[in-house]
Amino acid sequence: MAASQILEARPGQRGPTGRPRPVFPEPAPLLVHGPARIAAVCNQKGGVGKTTTTINLGAAMAELGRRVLLVDFDPQGALSVGLGIQPHELDATVYNLLMDRRLTAHDVIIRTRVEGMDLLPSNIDLSGAEVQLVHEVGREFVLGRALQPVLPDYDVILIDCQPSLGLLTVNALACADGVIVPLECEYFALRGVALLMETIDKVSSRISPKLAIDGLLATMYDSRTLHTREVLAGVVEGFGDRVFHTVISRTVRFPDATVAGEPITRFDPACSGANAYRELAKEVLERWRQRVPAGPVRAG
Repeated sequence: MAASQILEARPGQRGPTGRPRPVFPEPAPLLVHGPARIAAVCNQKGGVGKTTTTINLGAAMAELGRRVLLVDFDPQGALSVGLGIQPHELDATVYNLLMDRRLTAHDVIIRTRVEGMDLLPSNIDLSGAEVQLVHEVGREFVLGRALQPVLPDYDVILIDCQPSLGLLTVNALACADGVIVPLECEYFALRGVALLMETIDKVSSRISPKLAIDGLLATMYDSRTLHTREVLAGVVEGFGDRVFHTVISRTVRFPDATVAGEPITRFDPACSGANAYRELAKEVLERWRQRVPAGPVRAG
């Protein structure tokens, strides 16, 4: 069953992807919470909207009654900053959790200003973890072991990966159920997707057979430019139903929200960017609910 067949499309309406636009329903309230489904938000190219997507998709899912944990797994700590937290002021971060077995995730997790959404923060200390983990037995599974005790507490865990395909990213992929790939609608961003898909395929075949592509998310879309439209068309041609119907357009409200340290769903709840991430949350949850296979890892 293709992702575009999840629900009946709006008659005569096509989205930016050129496909009939389905209507994604409001997800049913949860009677019980957990265990969490883990999604790694990953792309080895920087500046494609990984952190923006992690924050705002998480906040939109929290609005829908899901208990959400965001994991800042980038030494730059951009996810923490985007939620109004100063990484250099933190006593304990995900780095300490990985390196000190006396700590548990409960010791490091902090609440955000978004009801139902918590954060496992990061700072520059995490940059040393890659080197320190090299000689660890089962080094690919350190993050997964650290998250295991809190899986019953959440419905969704979103991991904001660093822009590389090193050991930290492999850790995120090894414990994830699926991967969300933000992809800037720009030619050079498209070129690197094949390498990322190869890495995901290797992790899936050698380390974590459950790992799948949840979907590719087109970001920074500007319908006014031919280049952007052509890139999006190329992504859909190459990856088909693995591309989300929801498209995230460019808007100055995203950087404004980052400066304010809030998700855009709180900073400007009525803006198009906030509504796009709400639509994405419904689409992602519907894909998970239907267990729609996203297709093989490699592009056809």
